[in-house]
Amino acid sequence: MNKNIEVRRIGQKGRGVFALRDFKVGETVENCPVINITPKERKLVERTIFTYYIYPWRSTRSGSLVLGFGSLYNHSFNPNADWKQNFKTQSMVYRAIKPIKKGEEITVNYNGEPDDQTEIDWFEVK
Repeated sequence: MNKNIEVRRIGQKGRGVFALRDFKVGETVENCPVINITPKERKLVERTIFTYYIYPWRSTRSGSLVLGFGSLYNHSFNPNADWKQNFKTQSMVYRAIKPIKKGEEITVNYNGEPDDQTEIDWFEVK
């Protein structure tokens, strides 16, 4: 159980991850183990609901399913957290890139880089 974050339902977005305490810039919010999938497995997974939860791993052809709350962080073009692969530990690390206050939703940019404003074509950004 993570005592620093929790999942809550939020209107039309469905679920999101929220801070149970303040986080400082650079502080780790969550370190999530991953299940890596090959390019062949990814093609199969993309035919299921899990297509919306795949992160790139070493390329956009392969991928990873992130455990913990990792696949539940919502997108923002003005995120307060960032995600990076840790290849050595086979995990996805989420860190605060802005101060995050207790009770605030923690968001990431699905494009990978926090300032990447490229349109996301696989869901409607609200």
